[in-house]
Amino acid sequence: MQLPQFAWPRFVSWARVLLAAAAPAAAYLILPGAPPPVFYGLTVLYFAYALVVALRGRSQSGMAGLLALFGDTVFFLILASYGAERMLWVASIYYLFLLTEALVFYSALEVGVIVGVCSVFCLVMPRNTVPDRTVIIAGLVACAFAVSKRQQVLEIESLRARLADAEKAAEKAGELERVRIASDFHDGPLQSFISLQMRLEILRKLMERDLNAGMSDLKQLQALAQTQVRDLRTFLHSMRPVDVDGANLVATARRAAESFQKESGIPVTFLGTNGPIGLPQEMTLEVLQMLREALHNVQKHAGASRVAVALEKTDRGLEISIDDNGHGFGFAGSYSLEELELLRLGPASLKRRARSINADLLLESRPGRGSGVKFRIPLQ
Repeated sequence: MQLPQFAWPRFVSWARVLLAAAAPAAAYLILPGAPPPVFYGLTVLYFAYALVVALRGRSQSGMAGLLALFGDTVFFLILASYGAERMLWVASIYYLFLLTEALVFYSALEVGVIVGVCSVFCLVMPRNTVPDRTVIIAGLVACAFAVSKRQQVLEIESLRARLADAEKAAEKAGELERVRIASDFHDGPLQSFISLQMRLEILRKLMERDLNAGMSDLKQLQALAQTQVRDLRTFLHSMRPVDVDGANLVATARRAAESFQKESGIPVTFLGTNGPIGLPQEMTLEVLQMLREALHNVQKHAGASRVAVALEKTDRGLEISIDDNGHGFGFAGSYSLEELELLRLGPASLKRRARSINADLLLESRPGRGSGVKFRIPLQ
């Protein structure tokens, strides 16, 4: 795992060059009896290899990276074989370099293999310069770090996956919300303004023939325009973010009902269960938006003189009902969400929201006597 805040490939490459040059120089200066010529030949060959790798500046990955790790391990074994007690620091420093390289670029399994090979070699070689205990303890520490790094990598990957899923869910929710707003605007304020435009055209033609008759229709259009302004304000109010009162859904729903009564002038009876409901915040926002949309539909279409809202927490979930004494729908009877979707009946926006939170929906229509909408939201 390459750390972005530090140029590890460059550091490791040039540290390899420095150590490859220091090993034969230290042996020549410190040891009274020079090591065999093969030792100098191997170190010079290794120095040339290290210098080429550093100058090319390639990162250690894939098969080339494994070959580099293998070569570095072999060089440590050479130092451990040909060194003496006064060369202890050279082999020890190189072993630390080898462990650092393995930790930065390779997996916990590869670190364990390197530590195992070096430990066994130092145990069986009678002339090693690095104490067996030092090699084993440092190797165990490196293995522990490698396992910890692997766990952190897995946690980061898991967090990234969850973040990607959350971003996709938020994007999908935003798209669904845009579709809902467009649909509601098309079915509500836009249709009202289209109707107003058509009536204005009729009024223009009428006033060309009879000015007095046109003035009478103009007053009606003024009243219609005022009604449309109120409807548009109600629509915009329904688009505002819901003010969630922590986990107390009931208190927030009560405020929404009181706000509806104040703006519409329709009396509302509110009954709510005591205590917190325990819904996630995202689902709470959807539930409150469903309540506001249902009340908006009552004001716009039902012609009701009173509304009753009830929230109750049961063993089967949270049940919310909105009943009015208005005109009812153009059909009679009780219909579930599946039946409403199949028959293409009922408010499309409420059906979409109920489906999005896996809620049951029951719509009851009593033509001439009102209607009722009931939601049942599962509680986890």
